[in-house]
Amino acid sequence: MAKGEGAESGSAAGLLPTGILQTGERSAQVKKEPKKKQQLSICNKLCYAVGGAPYQVTGCALGFFLQIYLLDVAQVDPFSASIILFVGRAWDAFTDPLVGFCISKSSWTPLGRLMPWIIFSTPLAIIAYFLIWFVPDFPQVQVLWYLLFYCLFETLVTCFHVPYSALTMFISTEQSERDSATAYRMTVEVLGTVLGTAIQGQIVGQADTPCLQDPNGSAVASEGANLTHSTTLLRETQNAYLLAAGVIASIYFVCAVILVLGVREQREPYETQQAEPMSFFRGLRLVMSYGPYVKLIAGFLFTSLAFMLVEGNFALFCTYTLGFRNEFQNLLLAIMVSATLTIPVWQWFLTRFGKKTAVYIGISSAVPFLILVALMESNLIVTYVVAVAAGISVAAAFLLPWSMLPDVIDDFHLKQPHSHGTEPIFFSFYVFFTKFASGVSLGISTLSLDFAGYQTRGCSQPARVRFTLKMLVTMAPIVLILLGLLLFKLYPIDEEKRRQNKKALQALREEASSSGCSDTDSTELASIL
Repeated sequence: MAKGEGAESGSAAGLLPTGILQTGERSAQVKKEPKKKQQLSICNKLCYAVGGAPYQVTGCALGFFLQIYLLDVAQVDPFSASIILFVGRAWDAFTDPLVGFCISKSSWTPLGRLMPWIIFSTPLAIIAYFLIWFVPDFPQVQVLWYLLFYCLFETLVTCFHVPYSALTMFISTEQSERDSATAYRMTVEVLGTVLGTAIQGQIVGQADTPCLQDPNGSAVASEGANLTHSTTLLRETQNAYLLAAGVIASIYFVCAVILVLGVREQREPYETQQAEPMSFFRGLRLVMSYGPYVKLIAGFLFTSLAFMLVEGNFALFCTYTLGFRNEFQNLLLAIMVSATLTIPVWQWFLTRFGKKTAVYIGISSAVPFLILVALMESNLIVTYVVAVAAGISVAAAFLLPWSMLPDVIDDFHLKQPHSHGTEPIFFSFYVFFTKFASGVSLGISTLSLDFAGYQTRGCSQPARVRFTLKMLVTMAPIVLILLGLLLFKLYPIDEEKRRQNKKALQALREEASSSGCSDTDSTELASIL
């Protein structure tokens, strides 16, 4: 980019007499002052970061609790539950590129190009989320009910999250400011998972979910009472899930309002000079054939799948394999609090030692603790220690993908300078692959439990079910993490490359800014001539 700029200067020198050129240079030096860095205030960063909480709060509640809710509270059979979970996540994955396509065709409004999607999807998403946790009185329509509202909510939250994710590229043109805002965002998002875990877990944990001592359901073990009392306890548990849903829906609304009022989209200077945005399918072809992007999403696909397997099966694993029926919500809280506290540490680490190094150390640190969980006997104190240590790795898994994706987009823009408007494609397809993998993991894990002989509402589970849960939470994630780290070896954007891209983009922006005053410059040049 710098070479191109020099070539243009040389051409101008050949066309103008020396005196005129020197006069023009002196005029430009007087008029142009060194451009200050575009700083985001702490308030701007916090308002932007708060917008990440709704997706994480609801996603955490659904990820950790929906499976056990469907099986033990709504009393959906394991096979139907696996269909609901897989189809819901697969549909969610499909909506990401669809919404990305629609956003790429959107025009700029006084609110921006992305904000209208966030504003109009929020109220509908809140209603759909609440209805997911409602048990209809007609058992024959339960599967259809949960499938409908799960898919509807995932569609609406995608209309929130895809534009919000792409907003990273439009809050500032400074790479360092975007990285800093991303760190704020990741801290709030992990805090959102803490809130989701705490609210859902602690409210639901206060309810005494009845369980059956034997498969025929002849005796209720929790109180040793009759079936009527069991039904009463079950209704109290259902109401507890509704209360938690109402609290989380309120948080969703408040965070969306703060985001809309506190953040303003900014267009790139060089983008406004382009004639027309690139077509979606041409942009998609360029994005999906772009090597660094493919390698990045391939690596994070495996590592994300590993953590999703742990997330989706952790409640059942603690309840039935470890025997901590009344402690799993506190263990989840320990993981998320630990992750929240270590996000700033990882932000410092990646700025000090580089993002690829942070990936290797941060994500691989989960492996020893997963091995320990697989080998140890049930011990509550050791389990809490492992939970706190695992949160450190969860923090890295949260922060690094969203911190590295803008680097890929910057590199892409340098190689394809006329391909503006592709940001939603980058973000939506990254989310698409991770969500599709999540749907596959939840569907396969729930089907595995069905084949192993899972007993709905059982106080205990057969040995095969307990062994299956242990494999899903320990050995399978370890294999996936190792595969993901091997793929990261192929990722080409290191710290040196990032610095080169930053300088080239700054030169491009300065060139665009200077050409933005071309009418004024032409008038002055005409008067000199």
